[in-house]
Amino acid sequence: MPFSDGLHLVVKKDCPTCTLIEPVIRDMAAIGESLYVYIQDDLSFLGDLPVTSDDRSLEQSFHLDIETVPTIIRMEDGIEIERVVGWSQEDWQTFTGIEDIGKTLPPFQPGCGALNVSPGAEEVLQAKFGQVPMKSRTIEVSGYDDEIEQMFDRGWSDGLPVVPPTPERVLRMLAGTKRDPQEIVGRIPPNLTECTIEKVAINAVMAGCKPEYMPVVLASIDAALDPLFTLHGLLCTTCFSGPIIIVNGPIAKKIGMNWGINALGQGNRANSTIGRALQLIVRNVGGGIPGEIDRATLGNPGKIGFCFAEDETDPTWQPLSEDRGFEKGSNTVTLFPGDGVHGFADNRSRTPEELTNSFAMGLQGCIHPKLAEWVFAVLVLSPEHYATYKDAGWTRKKITDEIVKAGIKPGKDLIRGAHGVGEGIDPSRADEMVPKFYEDGLMIVRAGGPAGLFSGFLTSWTGAQKKGACAPITREIKI
Repeated sequence: MPFSDGLHLVVKKDCPTCTLIEPVIRDMAAIGESLYVYIQDDLSFLGDLPVTSDDRSLEQSFHLDIETVPTIIRMEDGIEIERVVGWSQEDWQTFTGIEDIGKTLPPFQPGCGALNVSPGAEEVLQAKFGQVPMKSRTIEVSGYDDEIEQMFDRGWSDGLPVVPPTPERVLRMLAGTKRDPQEIVGRIPPNLTECTIEKVAINAVMAGCKPEYMPVVLASIDAALDPLFTLHGLLCTTCFSGPIIIVNGPIAKKIGMNWGINALGQGNRANSTIGRALQLIVRNVGGGIPGEIDRATLGNPGKIGFCFAEDETDPTWQPLSEDRGFEKGSNTVTLFPGDGVHGFADNRSRTPEELTNSFAMGLQGCIHPKLAEWVFAVLVLSPEHYATYKDAGWTRKKITDEIVKAGIKPGKDLIRGAHGVGEGIDPSRADEMVPKFYEDGLMIVRAGGPAGLFSGFLTSWTGAQKKGACAPITREIKI
């Protein structure tokens, strides 16, 4: 925005320093100085002077990059030469060349915060008056239309209200990452549409994310697009499942995630919106719409979004991220293609051996008690159940190995037709001892409230029945 040569002064009535120097401003206007005064709030303040301009829109303040009022700037040939912030009689005298200017006033008084740097104003003004990095098409909604209803009507919602992705909200979200808004993160299935950082930010806004969640959302997309995660198959299946995000590392605490009471439930903004952002991206960018490419027979509530953090507060427990090959203290996401929570209760087992057999018995029901090597599973191990293992000195590896070992069953009990049940494994395996899961098919994550002998199982989709066809994926979160 071009500014004429001369002195440009920005003030507001709601500032004691600005009202203090009102006599100085009037004196400067009276002597014919090339003066331009911009009022940020109340035009009754200095509004009678011919040199004043209405800047309640804050456009001039934005372009002059004002942080404090009063601020006076000298322009020559359209270029800023110098500025003085606040009131200093000595500095103003030097700046203006007017001898004894404001001599009757206190020699110094700091200024006040300018309205254009009020919380939330920066992005609004940037979107309105500045250059913005977004290239997405703008949808105009009339003043009489309900924005949220419009987004329902346009099919952008997962069935719950979404936050309107206004330019200022998207700018705020983009501030959560240093990556270029036009960088392509990948092609989102099923339509394999290119997705930019900007598109991620738009859907993160709609999901209700904060900007500081962006690195987690971006890492989740990176993991979901790994071919071995088979996101396209997960979308098309008639099975229950969707992406489940498990977060490890200091970032979980930093952004306020829940790994304790009700960790898999509602009530935590980060848990609820990070998983939702991924699902909205799949829907709105990739075209993964229920009833169309998404053919789930029943689905599960977690397909709105399913995300939680692992409890790493106990130093005796090896976090999932380390178990999957990352350095201690790494920030990671692990994506698991899973369905809803299968509740498990054991209030009687007092030894690790008893609890292990109990877990193995419960896990046998994942997808079906007679189907083996068909799915992966996550055991969400609660603090009280973990205490039984901890007191006995069992490590993550020992717990996992022993549960897997306890889940090995005679093939004759699992084959089709056995025990009067048609479902089951191939009859040719009748003489084998058959494990419930393939190698590395069981992951354990520690989470949950301190009270209650309840843990949970998360079962994968049946694409896992072919060994090596799909797998959980872990990615580092890049801050």
